[in-house]
Amino acid sequence: MTADTDEVVTYVEGGIGFLTLNRPKAINSLTHTMVRIIAKALTEWERDDTVRAVVLAGAGERGLCAGGDVVAIYHSAKAGGAEARQFWADEYRLNAQIAGYPKPYVAIMDGIVMGGGVGVAAHGSVRVVTDTSKVAMPEVGIGFIPDVGGTYLLSRAPGGLGLHAALSGVTFRAEDAIALGFADHYVPHFQLEGLVAAIVADGVDAAIHQFAVDPPPSHLLAQQHWIDECYAGETIGDIVAALQEHDEDEARKAAEVIASRSPIAASVTLASVRHAAGLATLEDVLVQEYRVSSASLNSHDLVEGIRAQLVDKDRNPTWNPPSLAAVTEQDVEQYFAPADPDLTF
Repeated sequence: MTADTDEVVTYVEGGIGFLTLNRPKAINSLTHTMVRIIAKALTEWERDDTVRAVVLAGAGERGLCAGGDVVAIYHSAKAGGAEARQFWADEYRLNAQIAGYPKPYVAIMDGIVMGGGVGVAAHGSVRVVTDTSKVAMPEVGIGFIPDVGGTYLLSRAPGGLGLHAALSGVTFRAEDAIALGFADHYVPHFQLEGLVAAIVADGVDAAIHQFAVDPPPSHLLAQQHWIDECYAGETIGDIVAALQEHDEDEARKAAEVIASRSPIAASVTLASVRHAAGLATLEDVLVQEYRVSSASLNSHDLVEGIRAQLVDKDRNPTWNPPSLAAVTEQDVEQYFAPADPDLTF
């Protein structure tokens, strides 16, 4: 089976199903079409006994995937949101499909892997990062909330590291991705061709054994002492105050970043990650995320955040509510109301 489209290339070689995201000029940002193609290929390969494993990679030199096509989300939100809701429903079902895939699913998390890129990679069974990996869940920067099962992973990271990653949107390197539970194996970038060839020739386990090496020490883990202390606060205001008052420069930088984000998105992100910690399965978390994402379509800040970052590019969003102090508990709670219809699996 070989399918060549503008956006995804799928083929089978030596019993390995290859998925190559193919929008290199957009750092392989996911479109609805791409989500459908990946889901269809995975379903077909699951039933095909000649396919032993799947390998996901990105075309071009810049990264696996920079996220979802948020400009499309912007236009959908302005038109009522129906297309965005359908995109998320299909995308989140794909995230769950990947997590439950019965064959080895190898994600090559090389270069930029953010947002929706995390969703198609970090739920796989074999997650490979490299010395070029730049991983992040930066949604709060556009007035959105981490999704694609990201809050499942973030809520299960050591201590307060997941909240730090979610609220600051910080980009983390390969060794940090492993420490956070977003990845498993470190393979130097220059060895990737050899790794893939070995997967075809010898199978996934033998290839990983041959090419994976110990990662460098995690910078995030080394900061866990102040991260755990500062992110223990009950509210976003408490967390920002603790960060501002800390003697670590990086804590004060994090406070500055979080204070510049959408107050409602940051507040909902805190609640979303903490709620996710108490949900038993990825599917349960994805249902919660679907409710939150659907509610975001009706918010001022999602449209405004995408406008400021990616449409007009003035980098000067006007948030509403304008401050963390102005966000009420009711403002946050309405994001978690059931969607109509809710996401089902």
